[in-house]
Amino acid sequence: MNDFNKYGVEIPKILLPKKGSDFKAWSVIACDQYTQDRDYWARCEKNAEGKPSCINLILPEVYLNDADKADRIAKIHKNMDEYVANGVFAPEEAEFVYIERKTAYGRVRKGLIVAIDLETYEWKPFSKALVRATEATIVDRIPPRMEIRRGAPLESPHIMLLVNDADKELVEKSGELAKNAEPIYETDLMENSGSIKGYAIKEGAALDCVKAALEKLYAKNTSADGSVFMFAVGDGNHSLATAKAVWDELKEKNGGVKKEDGTVSIPAGFENHNARFALTEIVNIYDDGLTFEPIHRVLFNIDAKSLVSFMEEKLSGKTEIVATEEELTKKVADSKADFGFVYENKETGKIENALLKTEITDLAVSKLQPALDEFLKNAPMQHVCKGEVCQMVKPEIDYIHGTEEVFRLGGKDNGTSILLPPIAKDSFFSTIANNGPLPRKSFSMGEASEKRFYMECRALFG
Repeated sequence: MNDFNKYGVEIPKILLPKKGSDFKAWSVIACDQYTQDRDYWARCEKNAEGKPSCINLILPEVYLNDADKADRIAKIHKNMDEYVANGVFAPEEAEFVYIERKTAYGRVRKGLIVAIDLETYEWKPFSKALVRATEATIVDRIPPRMEIRRGAPLESPHIMLLVNDADKELVEKSGELAKNAEPIYETDLMENSGSIKGYAIKEGAALDCVKAALEKLYAKNTSADGSVFMFAVGDGNHSLATAKAVWDELKEKNGGVKKEDGTVSIPAGFENHNARFALTEIVNIYDDGLTFEPIHRVLFNIDAKSLVSFMEEKLSGKTEIVATEEELTKKVADSKADFGFVYENKETGKIENALLKTEITDLAVSKLQPALDEFLKNAPMQHVCKGEVCQMVKPEIDYIHGTEEVFRLGGKDNGTSILLPPIAKDSFFSTIANNGPLPRKSFSMGEASEKRFYMECRALFG
């Protein structure tokens, strides 16, 4: 442990491929992307064929339910051992890594690679931990991921943590200081996903800046009850929850005692075990290169007018009809708490655009989704006809990206789309602090190709 542990942070011992390696072949996108696109992952394998690559160290979730999963996991662990033994990596370095990621969309996202102390993280609702979940955690998703992490010689992160740093000191300011030295790596990324470069932060002004920024954020984010909210999980919540579960399991197996609150004490000799920590990338929520998009909703097989009336009552709002898609889009985009509804008016047969105006002060989705869940729980089955075939069908909900999809699906096939307002960065942390994790599918951090790519590694087990 070091003098950063107050903030839930540890300087990691970073492993990178030795100089002269093909970093483009090495780095691949997070395993939880392109989960319906086997061709994408086949191309990644082809791009890295015959070269050391993170594609050989991960299990893309597109294969998670395949019959050969156990064989794949065993092969992953074997590859990790071979990479360590065969000199793929340069000697490990104790350092933070400042990164600049240019995406295919021309945006530049800045990040800071650190190790997070899992003793300071909790995913359960209304946690007072330093590191907290942003969205509800689905417990069933954790055990399959534990099979991969349990006993793994290495880890490489796709977890991204958000920090509430309006002054842009932790990542941005320390990064500018780090850039006084040459980058420790620089490469294009496969599948036309942009480029990335990394700079070491291990001493001097840049390291001092990190420490000062963390202390400032710690003081700023200390609540009246003494709890401190340092970081929120932006991407990879289930991966971080998995790391926590593996650490708790290891503690129990080695004499740790499970307490009434569910926590497990640390057995003697395990205080600094590598499994206590998880490698993550910290991103400032105010980073200009971080797109923070709402995920819209579409409901099928429901009565649209009943839905709008229900939402008016539950959200204490008032509805008005607007003339065009453009007008509805602008009004919702200019708000923090108003919603758009797109549906077919059964009386006229025309598509109707309705604006629901509310006075919500928290993130709008945190109030919308519970109301939708309540509506769907009690919504009756609908009599739906397609051509000459008519049947009773259950109400359904789906989650969609992009305004275009809202208007494409609204009014089609008995669908009612809901256009959500932009994610308000200034109320993001306060909403989670006051109300707990956000509902499922609340926001998206950029497009699929902008997600984190694996690059840095760290020793884990063995």
